[in-house]
Amino acid sequence: MARNLSDVLHYFDPELAEKTPDAIPVDDPDGGPSPRPRALRLVGVPIGGRDVVRAAFAWNVAVEIVRLGGRAVILSPDDASPSPLWPQAGTGPLDAELRPTLAKDLESLHRAARDTLATRDQTRDEEGVVFVRIPPAWLSAERTPSALLNWTLLFTSSEPVKLQETLELARTIGERQPEARVGVTIHGAQSRGEAETAFDHLARASRRNTGRDLRSYGLLVDDLEVYRAIVAQRPIGLAHPQSPAARALRDVAELLISDMREDVRD
Repeated sequence: MARNLSDVLHYFDPELAEKTPDAIPVDDPDGGPSPRPRALRLVGVPIGGRDVVRAAFAWNVAVEIVRLGGRAVILSPDDASPSPLWPQAGTGPLDAELRPTLAKDLESLHRAARDTLATRDQTRDEEGVVFVRIPPAWLSAERTPSALLNWTLLFTSSEPVKLQETLELARTIGERQPEARVGVTIHGAQSRGEAETAFDHLARASRRNTGRDLRSYGLLVDDLEVYRAIVAQRPIGLAHPQSPAARALRDVAELLISDMREDVRD
């Protein structure tokens, strides 16, 4: 079922925040609890080649994952150098990493993503996310299933036209990968109530039209800070760590890590 946005009330009251556990305990052969092995997971993020705002959201969430103690990589098919979407390629703030690739379709992008996982130092017991930017046009151009869509994150504003576009994108992802987990982060809302209404509308429409549930990955407030961060080319969590936008971005990161751990536990 879709997560309720009431889970992220600490945007508005930090005292409501709860800490995420460091590891998921499991039964040990000796009878005591032990942590699960950690792993990097692929998360597809449909972002157009000129969609600077959504790219900024993805990059800032990646930085927040690192701030939480995880690893974060963004893999992006980019011909231009430097890319109009991202900071300079390579290792960035707090070791968040940006890797461009010359992949031209979903198949070659998936190969590049697998290579990224394979080249990470798995002996470091890493936990985190490899965000894979997927050009939305590639989703409609190909009809074969792709494992890149197993877990996807969509950013959408609360505007009706953007919600409709997101609904269609979620439908396309479901057609390509029937078992895909599709999460949504709402941005641009003026209040928690507006964001809740927007997500609930989107979730009901998806369930009614496709039979699929969407997961809520929180609410991003104070888009002005995002625009300022784009201009400054500095993550919000480092420039303004106590701002509502920074707290919201951290919550998205926490929700992603929490779901990743749930998958391991299941």
